Amino acid sequence: MAEKGRKILVAVDEGDESMYALKWCLNNVISENFKDTLILCYVKKPRAVYTSMDGKGYLFSPDVMASMEKYSNDVAQSVIDKAKRACKHLNDVKVEIAVELGDPRDMICEVAEKLNVDMLVMGSHGYGLIKRAFLGSVSNHCAQNAKCPVLIVKKPKSNGGSDKH
Repeated sequence: MAEKGRKILVAVDEGDESMYALKWCLNNVISENFKDTLILCYVKKPRAVYTSMDGKGYLFSPDVMASMEKYSNDVAQSVIDKAKRACKHLNDVKVEIAVELGDPRDMICEVAEKLNVDMLVMGSHGYGLIKRAFLGSVSNHCAQNAKCPVLIVKKPKSNGGSDKH
């Protein structure tokens, strides 16, 4: 396995949980001895914009649409930059970036399959049963549908102190 190297996909988003999962992965999974490739994946959710054709909702001007797109791109870049900073100490590990547009549940699984990764690592937001039923669980969906092993890293509950992981 050392000759081949491993491809490890880490799903990142704006939440502390995904950054915790990335740092946990860097400390416990990634190995420079294996010549691992780390792929940081961020999925931009498509914005819900209504056209004048459906008669409901809003019609945004091109300027507003451009501002919304710029904001979405800025958020994606900010998340990726933060994730790359967490990886800066790696020497013999290749770090790649994948930014996709779509439903995170589906896109993360698709990227994992398309890139033929050896493992998918992601955080868990720790939603309760009711919230998870309404919002859906990205990590649960990926655990059930990804065609590779999925490691879900749960961030310990904070008790007022700062996390050093």
